[in-house]
Amino acid sequence: MQNIEINHLAAIVAALSAFIIGGLWYSPVLFGNIWMREAGLTADELKKGNMAKIFGLSFILSLIMSYNLAAFLSGPADLGWGIAAGALAGIGWVGLSFGVNYLFERKSFTLFLINAGYNAVTFMVMGAIIGVWK
Repeated sequence: MQNIEINHLAAIVAALSAFIIGGLWYSPVLFGNIWMREAGLTADELKKGNMAKIFGLSFILSLIMSYNLAAFLSGPADLGWGIAAGALAGIGWVGLSFGVNYLFERKSFTLFLINAGYNAVTFMVMGAIIGVWK
């Protein structure tokens, strides 16, 4: 078994990238309004949430995801393999897992595309950061 070497700063920056991407992805500039409609949420409902808890736990989960991807990329890696590994994780594991759940939950295909797309892009960017920053 090979030793797993992780660049901790790269993993932290990769986790932070999820917030930058999410801030844009779920904003009215891109998919925010469609996402709210498809998720059955209103702006007022979103404002009522405990944002410190939501953002804090989201960062912890993003950090765990980036460390998992960094462990996966602990061998030889570069930009290309980082993006490819991110695509495999974001599309092949996360996105398709969402698809199975959304089928049983009868959620819309549009909501699936928005959420799975966010994860695909996020994991590819995380992979790029980790792959380049070895």
